[in-house]
Amino acid sequence: QVQLVQSGGGLVQAGGSLRLSCAASGRTFSDYNIGWFRQTPGKERESVAAISWSGISTSYADSVKGRFTISRDNAKNTVYLQMNSLKPEDTAVYYCAAGGRGLSGTTYGYWGQGTQVTVSS
Repeated sequence: QVQLVQSGGGLVQAGGSLRLSCAASGRTFSDYNIGWFRQTPGKERESVAAISWSGISTSYADSVKGRFTISRDNAKNTVYLQMNSLKPEDTAVYYCAAGGRGLSGTTYGYWGQGTQVTVSS
C-alpha cells in the first residue's frame, strides 16, 4: 500500500499561483503513476493532470493545459502540481491519487485526503 498526504492549497486571487504537494509513504513511490483530480459540490470528479512513474510522460485536462504543471521528485517521494494563472473556475477540492492510468480516475486505488483551492475573482 501507499499513503498519500497532501499539502498546499488555500485562497488566491484570480491570476495568482499555488503549488500543491502530494507526499507518499509505504511502498516504493517510484512504482506508481500519480494523478491529480478535483471536485466541486454537485459536480463529478474532474481529471486535472497525471504523471507516469518515471516522470517522462505527463497528461493534462484541456481546461488546465498551459497553466498547470505536474512534476515529481522520486527521491523525495513527492509529486507537485504547480498552478499558475488561476481562474475562479479552478476552485475545487483537489485530490492526488496513486496507482492508476493516465487521467482515468476510476483506475486509481490510493487517494490523498484532499485540499481546498479557492480562487477569488
